[in-house]
Amino acid sequence: MAGRFLSLFKPLGRILPEIKKPERKVKFNEKLFWTAIVLIVFFIMSEIPLWGASSDIGGEYNALRVIFASNRGTLMELGIGPIVTAGLILQLLSGSSLIKCDMSNPQDRGLFTIASKVFSIVLTGVQGGAYLLAGMYGSIAEIGAIAAVVIFFQLIVVGVFVILLDELLQKGWGLGSGISLFIMAGVAQNILWMCFSPGYGLFTTELSWVLAGSTDYTLYHWIFGTGAAGYATLVGLIATIGTFLVTIYLNGVRIELPMSYAGYKGFRSKYPIKLLYVSNLPVIFASALFANVYFFGQLLWSSINPNNSNAWLNWFGTFNNTNGTITPTGGLVYFTTSPQSIQAVANDPLRAVIYLLILIVFCALFSLVWLEVGGLGPEKVAKQLMDSGMQIPGYRRSSKPIELILKRYIPVVTVLGGIIIALIAGFADFLGVFGSGVGILLAVGIIYQYYELLMRERAAEMYPAFRRILGE
Repeated sequence: MAGRFLSLFKPLGRILPEIKKPERKVKFNEKLFWTAIVLIVFFIMSEIPLWGASSDIGGEYNALRVIFASNRGTLMELGIGPIVTAGLILQLLSGSSLIKCDMSNPQDRGLFTIASKVFSIVLTGVQGGAYLLAGMYGSIAEIGAIAAVVIFFQLIVVGVFVILLDELLQKGWGLGSGISLFIMAGVAQNILWMCFSPGYGLFTTELSWVLAGSTDYTLYHWIFGTGAAGYATLVGLIATIGTFLVTIYLNGVRIELPMSYAGYKGFRSKYPIKLLYVSNLPVIFASALFANVYFFGQLLWSSINPNNSNAWLNWFGTFNNTNGTITPTGGLVYFTTSPQSIQAVANDPLRAVIYLLILIVFCALFSLVWLEVGGLGPEKVAKQLMDSGMQIPGYRRSSKPIELILKRYIPVVTVLGGIIIALIAGFADFLGVFGSGVGILLAVGIIYQYYELLMRERAAEMYPAFRRILGE
């Protein structure tokens, strides 16, 4: 049974909107249809502006917006940020045994889903209210109290709608999850936009300026950039392709431990320990932490320290407002925000070094934390292998020998994987990759998951007998 904490959310399950599971087997083509519909709705909401918001809205922290499928000043202002944050909080609480939840129990799993929804809606309201108080859509005095209420209402409604879109896919009407689909779509959209945008696309506007012999925009600027963060460059495109290839390669690097089945003599298998053992989760945690530092730093600056005159708050973060675009200039916020181009790194190499060191430390720490919280530690993995009837050839049938061997590899691989992920994300941003370094890492993992899912669904559609093997 779920603990008392999750039981508190049971009455709310009756009033929260919900997508029902399909009572019939949804065909593969129908799943593709609903997945496409969800994707189209996401793109439409990413283009519809928030009613009542000031038209002079800057695009702060675009790199993280790509990761959270957020588009500044539109209905997708908050993106999937509140959903991801709520899920991570509950996973951490559950994994650390602060709340009791048996995910194999349908009742506990249902209460966990309800709690995730409630947390997501609450965080949507908190973040939306903080954005309004920070004046991100113009001051309340400027836009008016009615407009502020309408903006807040829009953010809440869209937040609930995004939760339902994600639930539509996860309940079996579509493929995968809405969160993964939106992240992948956001990264792909950003890459295509930076390549072919009519305003500043690398192969449209920028190349045409070079070919026209512009004195303000030369071949050097097209290759290396002008120093503006997030500006499309040829180096950035090459770095994007390189990051994709390196990440794909690293996802395949693994150590394989020989295993055998106790009940079937002579039947051998292998247990893979991937180099990226905890996947991309550490860099997601680190990015979310840096985003909160940026957000609260900007909130304090805009409401208390707009002139950067408070020496104590300046340690947390100082900003500069140029033509409506707010950029960090000092403090903790400055050193936890990645330089987004080679020129930015060259202008302040100390910032780049400090940012990379902070990112590496937090990714390594979060890797170790998730090792225990996510149930991936040697002790739990050894127990799972024993329960499945597997053992290491040449050792007695016990979880202790398996645990001792796993302890040689898993902790080292976990820390090493976290450091490698941090280095890839950091250097990718320094080179100005399209879609941000973290975005590319996530996109590769999601594409690989969708590939496996599509192959599995297609095989089950063509050979119905496979469904029993797949447990469907």
